[in-house]
Amino acid sequence: MLDPHKSCQETRRLLDEGARLVDVRTPDEYRTGALQGAINHPVQWMAAGEVPADKETPVVVYCVTGQRSRMAKQVLKDAGFRHVHDLGGFQNIRAC
Repeated sequence: MLDPHKSCQETRRLLDEGARLVDVRTPDEYRTGALQGAINHPVQWMAAGEVPADKETPVVVYCVTGQRSRMAKQVLKDAGFRHVHDLGGFQNIRAC
């Protein structure tokens, strides 16, 4: 079972160390509100082959429920990203 406190600590550590926060929801969802500092890069774009260029910078992905972020993590791993952290739903960090 996911420990929200541990996940929160790990996410904050990664972000403090320069990880890129990526919202993998649709642009419309992103416009309704996103975590501060997040860039929008929908999982649909990633699945179509459009992934961020920098594979060395750690990435933290999130969505609403965790389903799309789980998919995005796998797509990024398959594309050669070595450091991908799946935050799951954005409410996970709001609970910190």
